[in-house]
This record gives sequence, C-alpha cells and structure tokens, in this order.
Amino acid sequence: MLESLLEALQFSPNNIPLKIQVAKLYIDQGDFTEAEQHLIEVLNIESTHKQAKFILATCFYKQNKIPAALVLLEEITSNSSDIKHLELLCYCQLNQKDIAEAQKTYQVILSIDPSYSNEDFDQYMKVSTTPDADFTDEDALSFISKSDASFSDVGGMDLVKEEISLKIIKPLQHQDLYKAYGKKIGGGILLYGPPGCGKTHLAKATAGEINASFINVGINDILDMWIGSSERNLHEIFEVARKNKPCVIFIDEIDALGANRNDVNKTAGRTVINQFLAELDGLESDNDGILVLGATNAPWYLDPAFRRPGRFDRIIFVSPPDAEAREAIFNIHLKQKPTDPIDYKSLAKASKEFSGADIMAAIDIAVEHKLQASFKDGIPKPLSTKDILKGIKKSKPTTKEWFRSAKNYALYANDGGLYDDILDYLKLTK
Repeated sequence: MLESLLEALQFSPNNIPLKIQVAKLYIDQGDFTEAEQHLIEVLNIESTHKQAKFILATCFYKQNKIPAALVLLEEITSNSSDIKHLELLCYCQLNQKDIAEAQKTYQVILSIDPSYSNEDFDQYMKVSTTPDADFTDEDALSFISKSDASFSDVGGMDLVKEEISLKIIKPLQHQDLYKAYGKKIGGGILLYGPPGCGKTHLAKATAGEINASFINVGINDILDMWIGSSERNLHEIFEVARKNKPCVIFIDEIDALGANRNDVNKTAGRTVINQFLAELDGLESDNDGILVLGATNAPWYLDPAFRRPGRFDRIIFVSPPDAEAREAIFNIHLKQKPTDPIDYKSLAKASKEFSGADIMAAIDIAVEHKLQASFKDGIPKPLSTKDILKGIKKSKPTTKEWFRSAKNYALYANDGGLYDDILDYLKLTK
C-alpha cells in the first residue's frame, strides 16, 4: 500500500490527504523520520493544517524532540477540546518535568471528560485518584519549620531589611503601640526582582529574626488537578498558619498562582485566585500575626487586586546586590572554606551585575579547580583572590536578561510608579 501511495504522490505531489496517509503508514512502520518529512511538506502547503501538526507533534514525541512537540501542541490546544491533543501535551510536559503545567492540562482533560483516567498521569504527578482527598493538617504541618537564618546571614539589602523590619519585626516587638493605632500585626509583602538575588533566603531570614513558624510552600503544593482541591489546599495552609502564630507563609513563584484574572481563561484558575484573595483578607478568620511573603520574577503578571491595602500592600524590589553587598556575600560564602587572605573589594568590583546565585556559581568554579589540585596529595588547597577572579571571569551575570524584559514594563506599563525602582536601578527616567 505504501509503495502504491508513494507512486500516486508522484502524479499528485500536493495532495494533502495522500501525504498524511503516507505519513501514517511510515509511523506504523516506526519510520518517524520519513513521516516527519511528509508532514512538514503538508505544512509548507497549508500552514494551519491542525491534523498534520498533531501527527507531526506525535513524530517529534516519538523521536524525543520534546521542545519541538510542545511548540506545536501548545498552539493546537489553545482553543481545542480534543482529549488526544491534550493527552499528548500532558505527556510532553511530564517528560520535561513540568509537573505544575501537566497538572493543569490533566485538570482540563477531566473537566471535558470526568470519567477519564490515566494511570501514567496519576503515578508521575503523584496526585490522588480520589477527588475528595483533602489536604490534611498533618500534610500542612510537614511544611512548618523554624528558620535558623537571620538578617546577619543576608549580605547587603539594607533598605529591603528596613522595610521588612517596619512591616513585620517592629509590630511584633511593639504590639501594644501598634494596637493603640489600630494597626494589624501581619499582612503581605511582595518581593520581586531578577532570579537568584536572595528572595527565598530573605524570607527565611525574616522568619528567623522574629522566631516565627515558617511555612515554605511551592505552587505544586497548592495546585491540584481536581476541581476544588486547590482551594481547599490554600485554606488548610492558612488555617495551620493561624494555629501557629506568629507565622510567615512564603510562596515562591506567586505569579503562577495569582495571574491576572483577565488573562485566565479557565474558571478553575479564577476560583483559585479568588480563594487566595479571601484568605489574604481573612474575612472569616483572624490573620493577625500572619505574614505572607510572596516572591516573583514577573510582578507584571499578577492580578491588580493583589496590591490592594491589606493584601500585598508593600511591594519591594530586590535588586542585584551592590558592591558592598557583593563583598558581604563573598565573605559569607567563603567563611567556612580554606582561603588565603582575600581582597573582597576586588571580587566585588569584578562581579558587577552578579546576583547572589551568580556569585555562588563563581565560587563553585574556583572550588572545583582547587579540588582537582588537591586530589594529588589529599590536602585542601586554600582559595586565593586570583582563583575566585578566574571563576568570576568564567561566569556571566544572569540578571541582564531579566532587566531586558523588566525595562519595557518599567517604561511603558508603570501604573502609579509601581516599577520606579527598576528605572532608578537602571538610571533611566520615564
């Protein structure tokens, strides 16, 4: 049959149904390369052919070309209710270990067909197969810890520490004064800035400063494929915090949870945001003594309702460390390592625009070089300023890419001067 169809194609080279049938026969034989070629030819003839895109995505998936498959699938599933398309998208997301996105896709499939089941998805996403399974107190308590970090462990960031102190630490130290003025103890602070600049570390240090319970939750701990479960998870986390005051709840990548409701197509996504806002408001509960710290690299995607008074009413830009802060960060990370006398000012000068994570990466490069030298006799060789400068030279600041995007938002979408701190950092005026 394949030979006959290939012969027919010679007389009708632009026959799309014929080419698709040939591609399917090649797939049946396991020849994905030939199938891919015919499908690409179909798309060259008709670029919007959805069936060809799906079969091509299947070919890519079978050949482990997952990023290419994802590009096609994200396009054809944007307005699709075809379960086969969504199922393949979910498999690709799992292959890339993007569990949060896979759970969202699985939830969409279940909203289309509540009777749908897939053991692979249940196994790899580690979600319950019972829609009524609740997030228990025991589950939430596993997130609670006491932080042993403090502000002394955070290099620089003096202005950020001062703002957090005013919002969190001082109210706990002077509770009677705050109550006299009718000020609540707690609230929300949103930390934003380029990745690797210490937002998570700062949250842990904040909890350590006030000897508070610390609940560190990721998006995967909250979002669940079952409708209603994400909302219950959020409620239970806040309830556990209310039973363990004072308590700091830290939510990283909060933009994934609190995306602008105008941009959220699925009703389930909007209800999660509404639940989160209700928990922040504490309309039916006492949130006094609870601080919610949110961290994001993309504050422009957050729903504006998050910035209302009583929610995340304090928004703090966590910039890359300045020269003084970089000195402190190098000092903190080199303190427990064998070193010669270190010229910290030279290191700070050479690492301009580096984030805290970039500095750690540069130190790791220097350490690896010294380890190789130490293998010969088993004696640790001390790190020198020259060693670390070489590590810095081999590294590149990862903050530049973030500022390229942030600059556009700060210049053209800066409602109420929200991103003035970015403009100040870049020495720009709107």
